[in-house]
Amino acid sequence: MVQDTSEIKEKIVGVIKRKGPSLPVHIARETESSILFTSAFLSELVSEKRVRISNMRVGSSPVYYILGQEPLLERFSQHLKSREKDAFILLKERKFLKDSKQEPAIRVALRQIKDFAIPFRQDEEIIWKYFTVPETEFKIKEKPKIVEKRTIPEERPLGIFGEEEKPKKIKKKKVQKENKFFIKVKEFLSEKSIETIDILNFSKNELILKIRDKGEDKILISYNKKRVSESDIVRAAKKASEYNLHYVILSLGEPLKKTTALISAIKNLTSIEKLK
Repeated sequence: MVQDTSEIKEKIVGVIKRKGPSLPVHIARETESSILFTSAFLSELVSEKRVRISNMRVGSSPVYYILGQEPLLERFSQHLKSREKDAFILLKERKFLKDSKQEPAIRVALRQIKDFAIPFRQDEEIIWKYFTVPETEFKIKEKPKIVEKRTIPEERPLGIFGEEEKPKKIKKKKVQKENKFFIKVKEFLSEKSIETIDILNFSKNELILKIRDKGEDKILISYNKKRVSESDIVRAAKKASEYNLHYVILSLGEPLKKTTALISAIKNLTSIEKLK
């Protein structure tokens, strides 16, 4: 039995070596084993550090690969969620991204795509590098150029980040306000030990997330205002119904008294019938 187990493991490793990063269902097909047994053996191989496991999921399954096959994980990037895919494409295109220069949604997404986004620090700044790009390339491109003040145009490129400085004070205040709202939501989730699964929408007035709270997937709708109205609740309910999930609402203050009264009143309401 020990020999049989060893042979199956060798078959699995052989498949991954030959095919590259693979899903359990494909490995099971190649080894002519059940998905249940294949997953069990893969788990053992991961524990033995002979096989590695991806952070991303294709459906509910991770991708299994062998050390050195990391670049081949790109094949599965199409399965990333919308915001994560945006962050992946942006990082792949620019090679390096300065964390503080990204919009909040991209900053969160970069932290989710751990297979492709590798962080490092330089001068107390968090820099994200594309996983196949050497960190030394950043240092080369970061060498400052001496330019006289009078020759600097009103808007100039920031080197490797491919971004432009926007010195307009109004826009800066707007971004700071949005960031403050985003950070408050992030802190709330952290305090409650709630996991962020996906960013569905982010604007200055509203942040919609798919979250996992105590093992249950939910939709979180955060409003960047002090009062939540009945129409806000209806809108949130419609959004959650698109995903067939329960929902949670966050705001910067308490609901209106009449809204609270309505919520309390309908808790045990079964239906509203029409008299004929």
